[in-house]
Amino acid sequence: MNGEYLKAEHLTISPFDHGFLYGIGFFETFRTYDGHVLLLDKHLERLKFALSEFNISLPYEADDFFQAIRTLNERAGGTDGYFRLNVSGGVHDIGLAPTVYAEPNVILFRKELGPTVRGAEKKAVWLKTFRNRPESAVRHKSHNFLNNVRGRLELPSLKEWEGLFLTAEGHVAEGVTSNVFWLKDDVLYTPTIGTGILPGTTRTLVLTLAKEMGIECQEGYFTKEAVEHADELFVTNAIQELVPMKSIEDISLPGAAGVYYQKLHRLYVEKIHELKDGGQ
Repeated sequence: MNGEYLKAEHLTISPFDHGFLYGIGFFETFRTYDGHVLLLDKHLERLKFALSEFNISLPYEADDFFQAIRTLNERAGGTDGYFRLNVSGGVHDIGLAPTVYAEPNVILFRKELGPTVRGAEKKAVWLKTFRNRPESAVRHKSHNFLNNVRGRLELPSLKEWEGLFLTAEGHVAEGVTSNVFWLKDDVLYTPTIGTGILPGTTRTLVLTLAKEMGIECQEGYFTKEAVEHADELFVTNAIQELVPMKSIEDISLPGAAGVYYQKLHRLYVEKIHELKDGGQ
């Protein structure tokens, strides 16, 4: 926290932090692979864009975070970890007087990385909660996470289920903590950023990999019927990678047996190996 290494039980933050009082803060989540982070530069780029829009300083550079990630893993025994990089507005009086947040609280959390099995399937359902509109032109990964929490509460388990949001206009948006993709007649579809979804780093990489494979990709405004008629369906995020759906509501899907899912996930894993061989 702010350059100091602390055990979780010694971590404290003031109730006057505007991240607590007003939700003024942003975060990124990612994991390490043999100590390396896939697309960390893209995570930091997305975070800095959000911070700049709300006049929040970031007193650290990429190398500082690389070193902190390595050190936290080393102090945990050298194993890979699940990380959350959090930047909040910092301590101020009650009220919205500040126009610049020059002294933020910057915390890099590390927790143990749970077992992740590539190809583990989930069942998808439509959430009753609509995806809310973002506060800005593009959705940021902010402390304002109530909409996601409300959607998660509709699910009995995040391990076995994936909830998919629709917008109030009826367009497919995203998962509770994921972006969504589906295949139909050899075309890869995903909702456009214009629906108010988070521009996921893994989402962008999957689109790049698909185009390199020669797969036609379409981003747009789609109804849930398009997903229900899909040949394959999967979701993505930086922790779970690509997660295949074996059903949407009561409609069966191929899940991990999906041909395009297998090809795209294999290419994703190859990117991870490239990172280990010569990346950051």
